[in-house]
Amino acid sequence: DLEKEQLKTLKKVVKHFENGIPLKDLEQVIKILNLCSEKMKQRETFSEPLCELIKLFGLPFQKKKSSDEVNYSTKVSKCIAQLGYLMRVPSSQVRIQICKCVINFYKMELPGKLLSGYQPTNASYKIQMAELGGLAETLVLSLTLVENQLTEKLWVLKALQHLSSSGANCRLMMKAQAASRLCLYLNCADPSGQLVFRSSHILWNLLENASKEEVVNQLSSLECVHALKEVFVDALHGFRHCDRQLRNDLLVIATLLAENPAVPMIESGFTKLLIVLATFNEVKIPSPLVEGLKLTYSYEDFEMKKLLFNIIGVLSKNPSAAQLLSENDVMPALLYYVKPNQKPGFYDWSAAQYEELQLHAIAVLAAVAPVLIDKYLSCQANTLLLVFLEWCIGQDPFFGQGNSFHGTGGRGNKLAQMRYSLRVLRIVASLYDDSVNLNLCDQGAISQLLDILRYAAKKSKEKEDAILLEIQADTLFILSVLCENDLHRKEVFSYEGIGILIPLLKMDPKELCSGLGHSYLLFSALDCVWSCVIGCYIAEDHFLEKQGIFRLLDLLALKEKNLCNIILGILVEFCGNPKTTLHINTWRGEKAQTAASLLIQLWRQEELELGVRRDQYGRVVDMKSPIAGSFQRQQKVIPVPASCPSFAIMEISENMRAKLYSLFCKLGFENLPGLSAEDFVTLAIIRRYIDFKVGEVWSEIHAELKEEFRPIMSDEDALERISKVSEDIGKAVNTVQTQLIESQLHQEIQEENQIYRKIRATRKQREMINKSWENFLTRTSNYEALKKAKKLQEKAIDASRPKVKTQTGAVHSTDIEGLHTTIGPGRLVTVESTPRQFIQGPLA
Repeated sequence: DLEKEQLKTLKKVVKHFENGIPLKDLEQVIKILNLCSEKMKQRETFSEPLCELIKLFGLPFQKKKSSDEVNYSTKVSKCIAQLGYLMRVPSSQVRIQICKCVINFYKMELPGKLLSGYQPTNASYKIQMAELGGLAETLVLSLTLVENQLTEKLWVLKALQHLSSSGANCRLMMKAQAASRLCLYLNCADPSGQLVFRSSHILWNLLENASKEEVVNQLSSLECVHALKEVFVDALHGFRHCDRQLRNDLLVIATLLAENPAVPMIESGFTKLLIVLATFNEVKIPSPLVEGLKLTYSYEDFEMKKLLFNIIGVLSKNPSAAQLLSENDVMPALLYYVKPNQKPGFYDWSAAQYEELQLHAIAVLAAVAPVLIDKYLSCQANTLLLVFLEWCIGQDPFFGQGNSFHGTGGRGNKLAQMRYSLRVLRIVASLYDDSVNLNLCDQGAISQLLDILRYAAKKSKEKEDAILLEIQADTLFILSVLCENDLHRKEVFSYEGIGILIPLLKMDPKELCSGLGHSYLLFSALDCVWSCVIGCYIAEDHFLEKQGIFRLLDLLALKEKNLCNIILGILVEFCGNPKTTLHINTWRGEKAQTAASLLIQLWRQEELELGVRRDQYGRVVDMKSPIAGSFQRQQKVIPVPASCPSFAIMEISENMRAKLYSLFCKLGFENLPGLSAEDFVTLAIIRRYIDFKVGEVWSEIHAELKEEFRPIMSDEDALERISKVSEDIGKAVNTVQTQLIESQLHQEIQEENQIYRKIRATRKQREMINKSWENFLTRTSNYEALKKAKKLQEKAIDASRPKVKTQTGAVHSTDIEGLHTTIGPGRLVTVESTPRQFIQGPLA
């Protein structure tokens, strides 16, 4: 009778909470659930009420206040966690009901009638509490309990599908080794096929929401890889749409596994299967691995083809896979696409699909070629690529679709094909393999690459584009590699290449920060100058005639740190040509700045960044270490082997001062135009740079010896004298600088006095003008002053006349009667006729 009463009571409890369990009663209901689960071990009759109680958890919980959700969160999360623990109950009905209940968390259907005074909790409340209680981890662990029960297993997987939609649950599932557990269940018998689909969906969610590296690590066992391979083979021969989708999903997972060289993909045979699949359509070599397989050219098969190409690129990074890639004709399969697009499509691929596959294949070829360089040469890949590039710049009509990532910028043109073909040549050339580069040059690559460079530069003027800039930069890099250390190739380049190269050095400073790739192009152009011009007098003379040195100095005047070092190196190398110094001295920048002035400014800027000690006039302050920077002064003495360079030597390559000194050695230190007194002060330091550097090295030697040995008397004296000489040089430079500054100061004082004399003369003249004006005003307003001035004027006139009069002709008075002014007469004058007797000459 007690059992009947308990069953009745349970029915009443279910009836009471049929519209949802209040949060405050949830803990009591869980206790009842646990009691029922204990009773089930003795009586099966408690199974049905237990399921009914569990079903109540699928309804929204009820709250009285808005704050109840937060207040009861700890208790609720523990209660929901208890649902997972109930999976231990050996009842298929109970386990399935728990899974249904969990699935209902994500459906959230409201009951038909709401409890009076209560409100349902938020839709996401149960999901959050399930995450907090760790329900997902418990369900993953429960897979062991249902390992042999297919129906229960499928329900658990269905619940995990929903739970794996959040990152928190995925992380909990990974703690329970969810990835490896699910992978090992993939091959279990399942007529419905749901097991594979649900498991793969959960794996996808784990990859997206949890740590990808952790998922791959869990799948990296040989058993898991074998299971994936077998499921993939089954899906490969499936004919349904869902089979093809599953196949592609598994292929993505296999790609992620292949990225980790530690995963036994090769040992399981999975790698060989994937390689054969990627190439079986192009090379037509029969293989039992793909026997009976046919592509339907559907969208899923198109996606599979792209994924297989992608996995080839991934495998090329694994040295262990190189042998398989070579044996299974990957190189011929990829080179099959390196040909002009003559037909609208390929087999049943559309034109757009074929173009996308073509670009993808050439992109993968760039990854595979360095690994299979012997195969690359034997397949005459260089020839195929050069012919393909010739088609790219040709006039044949072609309208690229520009679809996909690889087709970016290629709509209506062949730029995408050109871009990826040049990328292959760039990567192959960067191997510096003599056989590859010789093969390229024998095919006339230099001339053809110059045509491409000219074509891209012309297109870039019409519309500036990142792809065109990349094409030009890659072309320049390939030319640099081909021409480096080969005089004949440099001569071939110089005939047309320099005319194309010079305009690339004329770049607007604003473009360097545009983000399109101008800086990459400029560095490639400078590299090309260094590799294709320097060392060949014909090329150097042509470069000088085209005013290339002026372009380099214009770039140097921008004072961009990353550019200056390279340009200075190029200029130093160029100075081996005797004509270069004249060009450098002829150059003028903004405000008629000379090259020598610019170089000295760069020196001062470099010393400022290094923290070298200088006074306000730029003079040497530290006589013992005149050119040492702040970092160099802080370094402690560290004894190093003779084969290792010391810090003073290493410092030479880390800044521009050595290059600047080398340039001045070529230009000379005398008769440099356009220098100020400050420049001459700095030039005195530059002139003795090598002496200062020698002193630093001896100082290091002295310090190292003191650390480990005690020099003998004679050696100690020698070291002291060397140190004294170095210090004396610093003092001598300081003296010269002081003389220069004093001379400049004296000159400035003289100039100031001269300007002052001019100002004083101007002021005196102004005072005289003012005084004259005041006198004039006085004469016009005071008649007595006027008469006095008139008398003085007449007196001055009389004094100016000669005392001895020798007059032979008529005398005319120059005075105007009745004139009461002291200024000159106006324009009206009276002319008296000369008597006839005094007229002589033609007038008579």
